[in-house]
Amino acid sequence: MSLEISRVDPFDDATVDEWWDAYAAAERADRAKGTPVWTREETRRELQQDSSAVERRTYLLRSDGECIGAASLALPLKDNTHVAHLGLGVPPRHRRRGYGSHALAFLEGEAVAAGRTTAQSTTSWLYELGPDGSGSPGREFARRHGYSLALGDVQNRLDLPVDPALLDRLQAGVPDEGYTLRSWIGPVPDDVVEGWASLDASIETEAPSGELDIEPATPDIAGIRETEDLLVLQHRISFGTVALASDGAVAAYTQIVVSGDDGNAYQWGTLVRREDRGHRLGTAVKVANLRMLQHESPGTPCVYTYNAESNAHMLAVNTLLGFRPRERMGELQKRLR
Repeated sequence: MSLEISRVDPFDDATVDEWWDAYAAAERADRAKGTPVWTREETRRELQQDSSAVERRTYLLRSDGECIGAASLALPLKDNTHVAHLGLGVPPRHRRRGYGSHALAFLEGEAVAAGRTTAQSTTSWLYELGPDGSGSPGREFARRHGYSLALGDVQNRLDLPVDPALLDRLQAGVPDEGYTLRSWIGPVPDDVVEGWASLDASIETEAPSGELDIEPATPDIAGIRETEDLLVLQHRISFGTVALASDGAVAAYTQIVVSGDDGNAYQWGTLVRREDRGHRLGTAVKVANLRMLQHESPGTPCVYTYNAESNAHMLAVNTLLGFRPRERMGELQKRLR
């Protein structure tokens, strides 16, 4: 077996295209029919960004001059700097020849050289295979190489539009007296961005995180603005809603991002402050944000979201809204040293 692993120049369009083709082919082979992947141009813009929050590396896998796979490494630079996020995709016709195993060993070596002690990755499988994903190619490959299932997620899809009468019923009486809702399109307004950043930083650990080796992040307004700059370059549009407490503090937030390439909407973070839970604020902000999305972007066909399978409350809210499960995703983890 001959395998060449080469670093991708994000400004070399032809090489990025070759990498993306392999990535997309591998993703689509094992996932629910019609499930979207990051588009070519969205990926290109992210790889080209000079980020202060994460170092991104991508690698092309070749054998005898033919592209046989795509690999990636993301190294957080501000928080959780002990973690490396690994990505690896080999299209079906090139599998079971040892390419993936060699590429994974290479990525793990790069992570260790960068001072990382924990490797994390994800893999998706059909919903019908169950929470463990036994039998799916990515899950079995990960298991063979020592990666445990640290957190199981469910991908749900909501077909749009949602009946306005349903939104009216769900929004009746929420939020409780003492809270107000505020929605917008585009960047987070300056007067609420501090509270938004605090909730966004805590979502990884406030939401169910299973056995993931992660620490609370530090609120980072500059990071929020950096992400918003990338959204513009990717032709994505952000829809945001917050619930404000009587003192003006951000008590809950939610965000939906619409792709300018594939037209689909993607639910990003939703979180309620601990001291404000029990007032149905999660439902309130999600309903208000969906209402704005349907009014301002009536051509959007659906919303995709991921939630931890153990997050019964948020899954119940999504079910009320009409979300239906399509596939599962495993968040995988391995100690490197």
